[in-house]
Amino acid sequence: MNASLHEPLLPGEGFLLPGGDTAVLLIHGLGGTPAEMKLVARRIHRAGFTVCGLQLPGHCGTEADLIATRWTDWARAAREAAERLALRHERVFVGGLSMGAVLSLAVAHELGSRIAGTLLYSPTLFYDGWSIPKTNVLLSPFLALGLGRFYRFRESYPYGLKDERLREKIVAAMTKGQSDEAGLLDTPGQSLHELLKLIRFVKARLPEIAVPALILQASEDDVSSPRNAGYLCRHLAGPTEVEFLHDSYHMITVDRERDRVADVSVDFMRRLGAPTEVSRVMESLSA
Repeated sequence: MNASLHEPLLPGEGFLLPGGDTAVLLIHGLGGTPAEMKLVARRIHRAGFTVCGLQLPGHCGTEADLIATRWTDWARAAREAAERLALRHERVFVGGLSMGAVLSLAVAHELGSRIAGTLLYSPTLFYDGWSIPKTNVLLSPFLALGLGRFYRFRESYPYGLKDERLREKIVAAMTKGQSDEAGLLDTPGQSLHELLKLIRFVKARLPEIAVPALILQASEDDVSSPRNAGYLCRHLAGPTEVEFLHDSYHMITVDRERDRVADVSVDFMRRLGAPTEVSRVMESLSA
């Protein structure tokens, strides 16, 4: 199997790594890019899975591109990508980072048993990490008044990364406006308001989501504290597994423990029936 990245399914849809009969859809965060999922995707792919990294509508371009989309556009794109994978594969898992984790839950709610499980990386239902200002409690009513169009919210130290060398590289790319590689440096207030609407939608439906969930979160998450993992465990209807990482910040799919993220995900999916790489080889030999 060639492990290099293949052409997108359709223009602007990220990347596809063809593999076995179990497919994994990975979704990036708000203002992010499929690039933040590629390292984990490659490692999962080497374990025998098909992996698709979705590029959400309005992302990897300008702030104006992002503002032109709504949370329903992002949720629809994620659902449709999962449905396409379900047509071609025996099992489909949906996962994502930060907002991508929230979108994964939205997909699981809509598609139900067609989704074998969710991979929730740094799920963000509350912006309550150690780097978030305490005044953030005023954010939701501020945006609800329609004042978000006058503001941008700039990424700040440590930019979700504990790895200092990687942090410098990504911040340099964001500063240069390379949004396709590193995401946006500034998040428009309108888009953050859309995220808050998505969060409210998903939180209200957690008791209806029965598919198994794997929750991976940094114990020192600078954006969304471990409270998020606890909230999901208490409110999801299905079985949950939680693992905390102790050498990463919010961006766990690219930070120091990214290999651990992939390996724990692979183990979780295999325990839910995804075939091992060895079994795939034996099946191909006996065919």
